[in-house]
Amino acid sequence: MSFAAEQADAARESSEGEVTTPAFRPRWYAVQVASGCEKRVKANLEQRILTLDVSDRIHEIQIPQTPIVKVRKDGTRAHGEEKVFPGYVLVKMAMDDHAWQVVKNTPHVINFVGAEQKRPYGRGRGHVKPVPLSPAEVERIFRQTQEQEPAVQVNMEVGDKIVVLSGPFKDFEGEVVEVSSERSKLKALLSIFGRETPVELEFTQVEKQ
Repeated sequence: MSFAAEQADAARESSEGEVTTPAFRPRWYAVQVASGCEKRVKANLEQRILTLDVSDRIHEIQIPQTPIVKVRKDGTRAHGEEKVFPGYVLVKMAMDDHAWQVVKNTPHVINFVGAEQKRPYGRGRGHVKPVPLSPAEVERIFRQTQEQEPAVQVNMEVGDKIVVLSGPFKDFEGEVVEVSSERSKLKALLSIFGRETPVELEFTQVEKQ
């Protein structure tokens, strides 16, 4: 069923009987995709845009990502990116029947994010009406990807043995008792003056033994 047919059908089933007029100016929409298939969907959709000649309707596909730094066991760092919304891609498009079908029929696409039009009778799911992201949401998402400092990720778990590489406790050895990934810090029990003392350390200050 096409976008226009779904919306017309939903409108006929609606108690209010309102018909939604497609918005032809470009807006950003969130599209749910199969887990781990974000890049594949982006590549496939970009190819379909060229093949089906809808570049005037579908303008841009983005997978919002933020920079990360992974600290390996040997202390070396690997720079990479982490998806802000795993399982989703953002598509800037002028919504009409043809553009809707191009996106919806792309392999590994599940559906647009939107408002479900409930059926007034019978069983089964209703239709999903694609709802564009608000300008404030779009601004927040892209500002987050552009301005955020790289998050540091480290392969550390509670119970791991570590050695401190820098700071006032350099060369001290201890055991991890708490890991705070969002703050890029951990707590470790260090033996200070013969007593086990919890000390907060940056991920970059320690190395896993």
